[in-house]
Amino acid sequence: MLDHPFNPDALFADEGIRDARRRLRQHWRSTGRYDGRTLPEALADSARRTPDLQLVLHSMERPSVFTLEELQRDSLTMASALAATGLRHGDVVAVQLPNWRETAVAYLALATLGVVFVPIVHTYGPRETDWILQASGARLYMCPDRWGNLDFAGRLHDMPATANLDVIIVGDDAPPQTVAWSELEGRARAEPAFEPAALDAGDPLLVVYTSGTTSDPKGVIHTHETFITEVRDIFAPPVCDKSMVALHPFPAGHIAGLIMLLNPVVAGLRNVLLDRWDPDAAADQIQAHQVTLVNGTPFHVGALMDLHEAGDPRLATVVEATCGAAGVPPSLVERSEKLGWTMRRTYGSSEHPSVSMGLRSTPLGQRSRTDGQIYEGTRLRIVDGDGRDLEPGEEGEIWTIGPDQFVGYTDPALNAAAFAPGGWFRTGDVGVFDHQGNLTITDRIKDIIIRGGENLSSLEIEDLVRRHPSVAEAAAVGMEDPRYGERVCIFVRPAEGAQAPTVAALADHFAQLGAAKQKTPEKVVAVADFPRTASGKIKKVELRQQL
Repeated sequence: MLDHPFNPDALFADEGIRDARRRLRQHWRSTGRYDGRTLPEALADSARRTPDLQLVLHSMERPSVFTLEELQRDSLTMASALAATGLRHGDVVAVQLPNWRETAVAYLALATLGVVFVPIVHTYGPRETDWILQASGARLYMCPDRWGNLDFAGRLHDMPATANLDVIIVGDDAPPQTVAWSELEGRARAEPAFEPAALDAGDPLLVVYTSGTTSDPKGVIHTHETFITEVRDIFAPPVCDKSMVALHPFPAGHIAGLIMLLNPVVAGLRNVLLDRWDPDAAADQIQAHQVTLVNGTPFHVGALMDLHEAGDPRLATVVEATCGAAGVPPSLVERSEKLGWTMRRTYGSSEHPSVSMGLRSTPLGQRSRTDGQIYEGTRLRIVDGDGRDLEPGEEGEIWTIGPDQFVGYTDPALNAAAFAPGGWFRTGDVGVFDHQGNLTITDRIKDIIIRGGENLSSLEIEDLVRRHPSVAEAAAVGMEDPRYGERVCIFVRPAEGAQAPTVAALADHFAQLGAAKQKTPEKVVAVADFPRTASGKIKKVELRQQL
């Protein structure tokens, strides 16, 4: 296994948990849950088996349709070019690209070299991006020249970390001291053949950063085997079948988008991905490619339902929907049934991407009110505050173990708190089992806001708001929203003699700080003081009750 700080065996100080995780890996290998392949090997297998299988990536800037055979060829070409720059097994490269052909090629090329890649959501601002570049130890950064109205090349000077990195630009406007993607491709064709790295399926493949209960994101490590297992099993029977054509709105820097972008590589499914959310463009793609399944958050699926209810003929082929990454109201599932769509709720996270999903055969009442059955190979416990198992019908924290689960955080200190004896992952989510084995998520221990499927750190938002001169103290909570699941609400105690800033003033403030737009508060509530615990902590549960 790779001798690297991200080596799973180096992430845990507790020898008991380390041994438990080793035994679990051995069990999954011996039972076939892990098939021993690396991601490049999976691509080679699929390219031999279905060379003409197409990947469809819709974009205003760089639309693309290409086959698995072309993807393998292009990824090997780019791997050769990147090897010539000095990239080696164990290096770390950050990739901040939309759902473009170059993104899939980059991920596969880096995996071929044994390089750990770090996907970054392309809508992140320079502040978040710079933090991830520094925290990950990246030695190279890939980004577009532009995407929509975002000038990636122009904001490089706003990210101090890039001063010490090699930068590759996808597009026609590469600034000085950077390298254009097209130039790299040209170099590779003149380079002699290179020797791919000797890889092990247990090597780290990627690190994706996700916000949690702290103001800084957490680096989630997946190996080749955990990621391949996830991508192989997420839509495997009886959940779905290979006859479907699926539409996905998630970006390639998000764990869900990454899984769907590379799903054809491992599982051979036909996927259509968008690089920005536009219901009208989505409907065009559904019609053009005869899409049968739509995937997304309530925001995405609800928008398509609006079109279908209005009589839009472009959605006539859709018969199924999967919905997750945010609270899914039962009414949305019931509404889909009236449209002739069978909708299933799902539950997972960056750390454990697929924990449960509803089945087609499950009665509507269960599908609308629960998050489905546990995936084969995954084990789940509902426990009380002392780690004791609870009975069906009793709420408690969800602990999971599964072959697609991450191997740990990049920060060993986080692992000490996140894993329980036996290797169980403490999800921080609260749920309940019914007597039919369905899981329902009822609450979150982690202090996060889930807006449109993306986890936003309340503490980070509070920190940004407190930088405003009119604010003495702030507390961020999620307010329910039928489209986004939640929106950001900020409770503010104004500074002495000041008034609380307006939503517009905070929008300008966040933009000046380089924060992502989705983190900007959409409601401001001024308070004279906060309800507090005996230790002085703000009681957010009471704030939520005021909304």
